[in-house]
Amino acid sequence: MNSSAVQKQSNGEVELIIGNSNSNFSGVTSTMLQVLSEQQKLINLRVMGKHHLSDASLNISFWQVVKLCRRPLADGRFRIFHARRVDEMIQALLLKHIFGAKIKIIFSSAAQRRRSGSTKWLTDKMDAVLAMCKASASYLHREPDAIIYHGVKTDVYTPPEDKKAAWQALDILPKSAKKNQYGIAILGRVRKQKGVHLFVESCIEILDKHPDFTAVVVGAISSSNEDFVQALQAKIAQAGLTDRIVFAGEQNFSDIPTIFSTLSLVVALSDNEGFGLTILEAMSSGSAVLASEAGAWPEVVEQGKNGYVVPVNDLPAVIEKMDILLSDPQKLAEMGLAGRKRVLEHYSVQREAKQLVDFYRQLM
Repeated sequence: MNSSAVQKQSNGEVELIIGNSNSNFSGVTSTMLQVLSEQQKLINLRVMGKHHLSDASLNISFWQVVKLCRRPLADGRFRIFHARRVDEMIQALLLKHIFGAKIKIIFSSAAQRRRSGSTKWLTDKMDAVLAMCKASASYLHREPDAIIYHGVKTDVYTPPEDKKAAWQALDILPKSAKKNQYGIAILGRVRKQKGVHLFVESCIEILDKHPDFTAVVVGAISSSNEDFVQALQAKIAQAGLTDRIVFAGEQNFSDIPTIFSTLSLVVALSDNEGFGLTILEAMSSGSAVLASEAGAWPEVVEQGKNGYVVPVNDLPAVIEKMDILLSDPQKLAEMGLAGRKRVLEHYSVQREAKQLVDFYRQLM
């Protein structure tokens, strides 16, 4: 048993408060919940906000935090409040300066955009600031106290014993789309900002050269993007590839790991990302990857080893690299295994949770 787990068992007091202010299920929410499940094993915590919690007993209200944090821990240490959003920074500062909560406030940021003056002011009031990758650190106006990369659940996102068999068993596709041996896909909300058009147009360009592959677009289509999708489907039909480039629609969140596990190649071509867990989830599932220079992807993907990174919105580069990847299915499978190995070594959620808890304890 590691020292953090021993310390948790010896101290029954709540030591960590996690902000959870957004009722929408966002990327920030997803990453928070994933690491939360591992942090629970290392530190006593509560979550301020009930949104999307699978364990309601972890929820704590603002006023309960006020009451809890009027005094420090029994050994004199201050509790930690971890904020990931601007409104959570505000909540934490109210707790600390208006209601006298004995807390240290951490703000962590994966965003890659310049902040407003008010956000910079709030950030300067934090006791510590974390970045999620080098790229997000470069957008902070102050030096982060640490860079702690996100991780994924490597026991949930796992490769199957036989990827071809898993692909054939996937039930989100029409039978005509499963006659080929390998699947490639782009996952996420279906819109231009996510580079879906680049994926589709690249597939139209090269799939005739690679008859063993079927391409899938997985994700919700909002009413504002219906014209965008219809235009792409018209191009697909004109190319005679309706059975080989398929829009599968939105899928249950619980089914996404299974979908990842069937894919030989996962493509992510966003204009911008905060961190971008999609690529880590794909690599953990044994899929090779093709990503744009967004989020943490240039830092995660090793060129030519587990995939490729291409410039944002660069269709010729996407076509070139996708053609290379599909030309050698054996090499593609080897890249998927290399990606799994890289995630296990550097990007597991267990590693993220431990690094965060070690940082909390130093600050406390």
